[in-house]
Amino acid sequence: MHRDHQWWYSHRLNRDMGIAIYGNYGWPILAFPTSCGDEWEMEGQSMIRTLSPYIEQGRIRIFCINSVNSDSFQNKGAHPFHRSWMQAQYDAYVANEVFPFIDSQCQTPGIGIATLGASLGAYHAANTLFKHPDRVKRCYALSGVYDMRDSMDGMYDDNFYFNNPVDYMANQSDPWFLHQYASCDIRLVTGCGPWENSGPTYRMSEILRNRGIAHNLDDWGPEGGHEWPYWHHQMWEYVGAHY
Repeated sequence: MHRDHQWWYSHRLNRDMGIAIYGNYGWPILAFPTSCGDEWEMEGQSMIRTLSPYIEQGRIRIFCINSVNSDSFQNKGAHPFHRSWMQAQYDAYVANEVFPFIDSQCQTPGIGIATLGASLGAYHAANTLFKHPDRVKRCYALSGVYDMRDSMDGMYDDNFYFNNPVDYMANQSDPWFLHQYASCDIRLVTGCGPWENSGPTYRMSEILRNRGIAHNLDDWGPEGGHEWPYWHHQMWEYVGAHY
C-alpha cells in the first residue's frame, strides 16, 4: 500500500500542517482526527489497516489531516471568540488548502470528496459537508456531536454560528445549498453500545429533516459504540457497500 506524508506552512493557521496519504487511486476520503488526535491517528488506531484491502484495490484513497482542536474549541485558556475564530480559520484551511491539494493528488480538479470522522472528528466531517456541499458529496459522521455551545462559555458570535451545525442548518434556506445537499450522501451514525450518546445525532437528524434535507440516520444499535472497534466495523461495511 502506498503511504506518503506531506506538510506545508499554513498562513491561515500560523503553523505547519501535515497530511498522511494512503493509496494511489480511488475515491478520496478526507479523514479528521478525534479531539486529541493528529494526521497519524487513523493509522495508529488501525483504521488504515482495517480498510487496507479497499485501499490496495484502488477503491478508496484516504487523506488524514491534523486539527487545531487544542487551539480552538478546546482551548479553555483563550477568549471564546478566539476559539470560534480559530475554527473559522480551520474551515478556510480545509476549503482553500486541503481541497486543492486533494485535487492535485487525484489529478482531477473539483473531484467529489467524502469526509470521515469519529466523535469530535464527526463534527468536522459533517460541518465540512454542510459548508461545502459542492465539494464534499458524502460524509461518515460517527458518534458525533453537532452543538459546540459548551465550548464557548456562554458567548456567541458569527464565527461560532456559522460553524455550529445545529444553529446554521436549522435556518438553512439558500436554494443553492439545498440543491447541493440533494446530491450528497449524509450519514449520521450512532447506536446504543458502550459509551455512546445518541442524543446529538438524533437532534442533528431532526434538524435536517425539518429542513427537508435528505440524509441517513444510521443507528447501529449495540454495534454502535463510542470506541474504535465499533468505528472500524462500521467503516468496513460502509466502504464495502459504497465503493
